Amino acid sequence: MMPDLEDYKWIVPDFVWELDELVDFEKLLKSLPDADDLAKLLPDFDKIGESLASLKGFLSPVFKCLLHLSVSFCNCVLGSAGETAFRATDQGYDNDKQFKKVITHLQTGKCLYKLIFILKYQRMLERLEKENKELRKLVLQRDDKGIHQRKLKKSLIDMYSEVLDILSDYDASYNTQDHLPRVVVVGDQSAGKTSVLEMIAQARIFPRGSGEMMTRSPVKVTLSEGPHHVALFKDSSREFDLTKEEDLAALRNEIEIRMRNSVKEGCTVSTETISLSVKGPGLQRMVLVDLPGVISTVTSGMAPDTKETIFSISRAYMQNPNAIILCIQDGSVDAERSIVTDLVSQMDPQGKRTIFVLTKVDLAEKNVASPNRIQQIIEGKLFPMKALGYFAVVTGKGNSSESIESIKEYEEEFFQNSKLLKTSMLKAHQVTTKNLSLAVSDCFWKMVRESVEQQADAFKATRFNLETEWKNNYPRLRELDRNELFEKAKNEILDEVISLTQVTPKHWEEMLEKTLWERVSTHVIENIYLPAAQTANSGTFNTTVDIKLKQWTDKQLPNKAVEVAWETLQEEFSRFMTEKKGKEHDDIFDKLKQAVKEETIKRHRWNERAEDSLRVIQHNALEDRSISDKQQWDAAIHFMEETLQSRLKDTESVIEDMVGPDWKKRWMHWVGRTKEQNIRNETKNELEKLIKCNEDHPAYLANDEVTTVRKNLEARGVAVDPCLIKDTWHQIYRRYFLKSALNHCNLCRRGFYYYQRHFVDSELECNDVVLFWRIQRMLAITANTLRQQLTNTEVRRLEKNVKEVLEDFAEDNEKKVMLLTGKRVQLAEDLSKYTLQCFGMSLK
Repeated sequence: MMPDLEDYKWIVPDFVWELDELVDFEKLLKSLPDADDLAKLLPDFDKIGESLASLKGFLSPVFKCLLHLSVSFCNCVLGSAGETAFRATDQGYDNDKQFKKVITHLQTGKCLYKLIFILKYQRMLERLEKENKELRKLVLQRDDKGIHQRKLKKSLIDMYSEVLDILSDYDASYNTQDHLPRVVVVGDQSAGKTSVLEMIAQARIFPRGSGEMMTRSPVKVTLSEGPHHVALFKDSSREFDLTKEEDLAALRNEIEIRMRNSVKEGCTVSTETISLSVKGPGLQRMVLVDLPGVISTVTSGMAPDTKETIFSISRAYMQNPNAIILCIQDGSVDAERSIVTDLVSQMDPQGKRTIFVLTKVDLAEKNVASPNRIQQIIEGKLFPMKALGYFAVVTGKGNSSESIESIKEYEEEFFQNSKLLKTSMLKAHQVTTKNLSLAVSDCFWKMVRESVEQQADAFKATRFNLETEWKNNYPRLRELDRNELFEKAKNEILDEVISLTQVTPKHWEEMLEKTLWERVSTHVIENIYLPAAQTANSGTFNTTVDIKLKQWTDKQLPNKAVEVAWETLQEEFSRFMTEKKGKEHDDIFDKLKQAVKEETIKRHRWNERAEDSLRVIQHNALEDRSISDKQQWDAAIHFMEETLQSRLKDTESVIEDMVGPDWKKRWMHWVGRTKEQNIRNETKNELEKLIKCNEDHPAYLANDEVTTVRKNLEARGVAVDPCLIKDTWHQIYRRYFLKSALNHCNLCRRGFYYYQRHFVDSELECNDVVLFWRIQRMLAITANTLRQQLTNTEVRRLEKNVKEVLEDFAEDNEKKVMLLTGKRVQLAEDLSKYTLQCFGMSLK
């Protein structure tokens, strides 16, 4: 608590400091009597005078020297009064008045001796502080080089700053109200906020501008002690050497770029905080937040809401009840023009956490007509705001290229010669940025100590309530917040994707062959088999089949096969993603898995070359007509029978819908036919007679046959449209043809022998069996080829897409909030938040 008297050494002559080394002034001061004791001796003045006269010859040379030096010193300090007083002592003290003057000046000398003792103590403290600083720097440098083979532990202020960064990332809008102390630097634009902060950080680290808004977003600066004067950003490993001008320029440029990038389009300032750490020898440990300067008018080029946004940002930081407000006021302008003081007084009306700083005092002393006005500002009498302390600083001469050292020298020199200090308008502890940084650091850590315990208790109580609620609602589940749940779901999804590689080749091929046939069977039957089967002879049948198969392969089949393969992969992927795992299944991941599945499917594209290679393989497979053994022949017949029976069943179902229920269903279920069904039934009966008369009837009705059928029906009182006759004929003839084909297929079971002889000398021709064998073989070869593409390429590409989707989702917090929802997630989030805040409190 001793005052800093370093700036007043010039008051004491140099020889006194030399005397200080030889004489024990402390012991001498104790031996001098007090004023009251001397007053009691006044009645015995004559005796004292005689005693002093008798002892005069016995004074030691040292005391004489001391006396003369004291006289000289007092003359230097007190002027002619001191000279007169000590001359009276040599003359034997002629009268009472002279003796009273001696007593008065002895008391003054005692005070001066005390001042000398204080200055000596101050010099000793400075010397010890300097030695301690050098020793700490040496130790830090050795630890930094690894001489002691141990890793330097992270400092308390760095840990504290990391907690603030985490809370800032958790809630950039400052809604969490963590109430952890920060030093918030606020002031009017161009009031010198940034310059004050640079003086505290001992480096010109911020971009400069002449009357232009440079601070466009909050900048959090963490000051800590270190062996080297360096700066680094939270999200970067690059260190800027603050002793090198090129690194300082790069740092200022980087800060300016980050500020501009943080400002959204159409805005002038940003709420996004830039985190910067500054380490160096002798720096005070604290966390400061430099805010954009408060403005009174929005100028051209600014967003219309700039003023309100700056006020909002400032209030958000200052409303923290434990934030230390460093209010910066420009001393070179009229106090009435200040805006920030009103804002600060609203946030801290009692001034319990505000420190007022008057900048540009050199200009203020030069320009202000009444120096008492500066005194009123420093004493807090001019502004309506209150503060813990008031400081006056000088942060430069207006030249942005000046170094911190030159500014400090200029500041010290100014205050040594300042009339404000000599006339006691300012006190010694209220000036210089050095005293300001010490005061702010002490206030910061005092606030940290006071706030940590209180908040810790509140956070622990809230956390206990949340833990109790969790145990009662989810007793067998671990507390996982949204990010932890996302990581767990991510691992599950990747495991499920890997499961695709474990699907057996047989399973893939069976699914592919079955699905592909379901897609192409209609085309094969309707557009290839039926038109060819209705031809006159086997030659025409084979020619028709070959032409239609080639056209189909060139235009449709490869594309259809790739579509089937992709849909099959999607089905298997969806099955693994949505399949419940029994008791281990957690439905909280269902929305996330569904979103990942949909986004992955949207992004996935099948290999473009797959169709070209597949077309060649399919074409070669369909051109082969050589059935090698009886087993393949029987398999083709079985395949043909299944296909024809399925089509016959579908055809009969269509006919039943057309003509209505038969007599059995009408009797048992008590249902009847509609008028249209009766007409259809009569038409069907008439057409069946036509087929019985000509079993080799072609697939289409002639016009005269349509007329004959219509007249026959009209004769029975049934009016029929020719289109209805043709439509009914198509289904009747289709059923008749499919039944005939099944009978022919049954006959071909023993036709393999004739096939080997190319049906020579045989009335049996089984070209349709060969067609179905070609189709069946093509399906098998296509399924095998698609399976290889799936397992060798597409599954891996799908897995890669899934990873990319998960990475994108991991960076999108809004997406995670949308996909991972519910009471359980919110409760875990609250637990995580209060756990983090309790961790921050544990830094105490």
